[in-house]
Amino acid sequence: MDVSGGLKLSDKSTPASDYDRSEEIKAFDNTKAGVKGLVDAGIKSVPKIFTRPPDELAQDLDCPRVQLQVPVIDLDGFRGGRHKEILENVSAASQTWGFFQLVNHGVPVYVLEEMIHGVRRFHEQDVEAKKDFYSRDQMKQVRYESNFDLYNSKTASWRDTFTVSLLFENLENDRLPAVCRDETIAYIEHMKKLGKILFELLSESLGLQPNHLQSMECNKGEIFVFHYYPECPQPELTLGVSKHQDQCFLTILLQDQIGGLQVLHENQYWVDVPPIKGGLVVNIGDFLQVVSNDKLKSVAHRVVANHIGPRISMASFFSGPPKLYGPMKELLSEENPPLYRDFSVEECTSILKTEALGGRPATDYFRI
Repeated sequence: MDVSGGLKLSDKSTPASDYDRSEEIKAFDNTKAGVKGLVDAGIKSVPKIFTRPPDELAQDLDCPRVQLQVPVIDLDGFRGGRHKEILENVSAASQTWGFFQLVNHGVPVYVLEEMIHGVRRFHEQDVEAKKDFYSRDQMKQVRYESNFDLYNSKTASWRDTFTVSLLFENLENDRLPAVCRDETIAYIEHMKKLGKILFELLSESLGLQPNHLQSMECNKGEIFVFHYYPECPQPELTLGVSKHQDQCFLTILLQDQIGGLQVLHENQYWVDVPPIKGGLVVNIGDFLQVVSNDKLKSVAHRVVANHIGPRISMASFFSGPPKLYGPMKELLSEENPPLYRDFSVEECTSILKTEALGGRPATDYFRI
């Protein structure tokens, strides 16, 4: 399949003898145009490097479809008369689903909408302008790429990503692309404030003082990823994001109105998380499951591809600074011994460099 500019990619009709995955990945990566570049070139079928294995596609057909709803929590009044009710809702959702949607969270709708428009402007600008940010260096604070795990994954995913990492250093605003700089700065500040509120509620839900998780700096080490999912000619063959758990303490997600996020409930049902206008999605990460000694639940999730696009989403990951973490002593006893060993953020970063998204979750690596 000829794409453009001399790029040739196989599709599912290509004989195995003519398919060299490693060479096609390199060729795709070298364009620095991402998945959007393929769509702009007018492809009519999904290239083989994005096509999921037959056994994985068969598993999807066997997976039962159920009509369930991820909990929706109204945060209005959390410092007033509804505090106890909200705390109970957060606790229940975090211990059973590991996910909940948040409304009346205090982040102005215009900030959310302008961020969505800003992300779209970045990804839809001229390819040459984006190439200045293209990098596979995970230590680079501001970067653009398609599939951070492109060379490690069995199947590439149908998305491009712009990342801002505060994991090891503070943000220098002039590093941000001018096309969405102001929107990104405002959005990040609001996510930091909301993150502090959520960590307060989660601390209380564990029977601890409101500032406990913040005193552990769980709300630090933020990484912000801005995804762009182009329309897909054969969405049944690929995914926007493969099944995975988040290697962080907490994630706050903003998604536009197209949808596609799914949560694996009770490890057997894929449940859609439909967008709520002005709402945000919150999920527990692997690190919070570890430090809570399995009281809070980190759950697998994915994003399906779609004929309609582009879909745009923004995930704010709170990963903590580079230091040791382990089950909180305040939650341990003879009846509730530690289930995990101590771990460091650097250790998890090393794992991500060598494993594809959707590999073993951090909870498996650190379980005693």
